[in-house]
Amino acid sequence: MCRSVSTISKEIKINKVNGIYDSCKAQHKAYVRRHYASFRGQKIIANKKLRSFIESNLLDGQSPEAISGRLKYQEKNIPFVSKDVIYQYLRSPYGKIIGLKLKKKKHPKRCKKLAKLKDRVFIDKRPKTIDNRTRIGDVEADFIVSGRGGKGIILTAVCRKIRAAFLEIIYNVSIDEVHKTFVKIKKRFPEMKSITTDNDILLRMHKTLEKLLNLKIYFCHPYHSWEKGSVENLNGIIRKYIPKGSDLSEYDKEFISLVEEKCNQRFMKLLKYKTPEEKLKEHRKRKLNAKKQHQNVVRRK
Repeated sequence: MCRSVSTISKEIKINKVNGIYDSCKAQHKAYVRRHYASFRGQKIIANKKLRSFIESNLLDGQSPEAISGRLKYQEKNIPFVSKDVIYQYLRSPYGKIIGLKLKKKKHPKRCKKLAKLKDRVFIDKRPKTIDNRTRIGDVEADFIVSGRGGKGIILTAVCRKIRAAFLEIIYNVSIDEVHKTFVKIKKRFPEMKSITTDNDILLRMHKTLEKLLNLKIYFCHPYHSWEKGSVENLNGIIRKYIPKGSDLSEYDKEFISLVEEKCNQRFMKLLKYKTPEEKLKEHRKRKLNAKKQHQNVVRRK
């Protein structure tokens, strides 16, 4: 049987019935023992608040690692469990339904043609401040396009430091509409100081856009999408709600706003398991307090 003596001896000792080993009865005993055995996910099942928190956030697109980190660093009223326990819970009969709901389709990648743009400034010439993500306001931008036969695009932008996301849908695609949409995002995110993007033909008037937004635009090298990894990661999150090949003209602005909200409510390890929305609010609150203090000092003088 190519098994050690101790293995066979242990099997007979554990699974024999009335001193006799029967393979069918042994199999049944092993099944019953495994079925009723306790597992580390029992802590999740025993605590309704913990279970509800984990399941609702899993269905909301959060990863087990992010949920575990959030429990450890931010949620003080809910017991902590590790990501391994959450994964084990998903594999158990109790969490199997949630695991099935989380399955998603994989879509084949399609290459897009790159436009030849003039007078580009590539990211090699970006200041170290942007490269090192030391300030809020340096943005990566990209376009999500409709599938074959569809209309419309989504302009996605994300802050490199705090990962705050901004989504705007464009139904009538043109360079003018793209410029107007960037202005909308600038109004919503006045902290914007620079843009890093790819070589899309819709940005061939990038010099005009720079003057319009009063900032500098930097371009990735052709076929180097990893050079704007933050927005590529954001696009992957968006694809959970808007699959590849979709006709974007079928989505209204309210739905796009909802997807943006979901993206900004992710628990993120690099933010110590806070959300981009929370970090942006903290930043704006600090700026407002600093402004008030400055005004008070001026008045006293």
